[in-house]
Amino acid sequence: MNSATELDVRVIAPREKHPTIHARLDALTTGEMLTIVNDHDPRPLRFELEADYPGRYAWEYVESGPETWRVNIRRTE
Repeated sequence: MNSATELDVRVIAPREKHPTIHARLDALTTGEMLTIVNDHDPRPLRFELEADYPGRYAWEYVESGPETWRVNIRRTE
């Protein structure tokens, strides 16, 4: 499937950001993609995903600041 959903995490309370993102990513099937929009580079999330789910997600920056970051995260397995 080639569908994409966008999640603007700038409007989510800080303590709820990662749990919300994880829930959305867990709901993806192979080939589906979630685009996250943030006000800073979400590198810590990438490191977390790579550590917890190696090889499960592909990461692609679509926009890299300075005010907005947009990242496509595709479920690969």
